[in-house]
Amino acid sequence: MSDAPAAAAPAPDPALIARAAAVLRAGGLVAFPTETVYGLGAAALQPGAVQRIFAAKGRPADHPVIVHVLDAAALDAWAIDVPAAARRLAQCFWPGPLTLVLRRAPLAHDLITGGQDTVGLRCPAHPWARALLAAFGAPIAAPSANSFGRVSPTLAAHVRADLGEKPAGRVDLILDGGPCPVGIESTIVDLSTGRPRLLRPGTVTRAQLQAVLGEPVPDAPREAPRASGRLDSHYAPRTPLHLVAADTLAATLAALAGQRVALLAPAALLPPAGGVPAQVAPESPGEYARALYGLLHRLDAVAADRIVVVAPPAGADWEGVHDRLRRAAVPLPTAR
Repeated sequence: MSDAPAAAAPAPDPALIARAAAVLRAGGLVAFPTETVYGLGAAALQPGAVQRIFAAKGRPADHPVIVHVLDAAALDAWAIDVPAAARRLAQCFWPGPLTLVLRRAPLAHDLITGGQDTVGLRCPAHPWARALLAAFGAPIAAPSANSFGRVSPTLAAHVRADLGEKPAGRVDLILDGGPCPVGIESTIVDLSTGRPRLLRPGTVTRAQLQAVLGEPVPDAPREAPRASGRLDSHYAPRTPLHLVAADTLAATLAALAGQRVALLAPAALLPPAGGVPAQVAPESPGEYARALYGLLHRLDAVAADRIVVVAPPAGADWEGVHDRLRRAAVPLPTAR
C-alpha cells in the first residue's frame, strides 16, 4: 500500500527487554508491540505457558496461535515439506506482516496448533518484537493481546484497559513500544497443501502475493485450516457496530433516532459539530488500517448505544480493512 510511513517507534529499552525475556523464561505472559497489533506472548516451547494465553484471553482451545520467529531459518524447525512458495514469500515479506500456515513439525505442539496438522509462523518487523525475540532466544507464541473476539490493541494503553497488568491484571508485563504502525493483523497465507490460499487479508495484499508467486492466490475455503481472526464474529467492540453504505447513512441515523449513536465516517458525511460523537475516517487504506482499532476503542468508550461505520471505498488495497469491519459488525435492528 502506498501511504506515508507511521512515526518511528521509540528505541527498545534494553532493561525492559531483559526483564521481559526473564518473564517468558519463567513461563509468564508478556504483551509486546508488533508492527500489526500488540501481541500476548508466551514461550512457544512451554505448553503450560501457552495455556496461560488461552486462559487470559478466554480463547477457545481449538483456536491456534501464531508462532513469532526471528528469521526464516525457523521454517524448517517448525514445519515439514516447506514449499518453495513459502520460502519466496518469507524472502520478500519477512520481517513483516505476513503469516505462513504450513504443515507442522513435531516441535509444534497441539496447544499451538489447536490440534491441527498445520502451524502458523510469522517473523515480525517491529524493533521491540525483534529485540525481545533475540533476547529470549526462542520463538514466542502470540495472538493479539485482548479478550477473545474483541477489538485488537494498537497501544499499550489498550492492553492495560482490557487485560491489565499484574498484580491486579492478567499480564505479567506490558512493554510500551508506542503505536503499532500497520494497525491490523497480518495477512495469513495457507501453504499447507503446496498451493497458496488466502486465509486472512491484510496490508500485504493479494496482488503483492501473486506478483511474487506468479500464480493466483484465491480465498481459502471454509474447510481450510483454522486460523486467527477467521471467525464470522471477531474484532468487535462491546458496543454493537453497524456497517452501512454512505448513501444509507441518513436513513440509518433516522431509524436509530432516540438512541445514542457514535459515528465513524468521512469528514464530508459527519453531522454538524455538537451532534453525535464522531470520528473522521482516514482517506487512504494504509492510514485507515493504522487508525482503525484506535478509532473503534475511542468510539466504544463514549457510552453509545450503537456505533455506525460508513463502509470504506471498494478496491483491492482495502480488502484487509473491509474484512475487519465485516467481522466486527452486526446487522441493524429491524423495524417493529
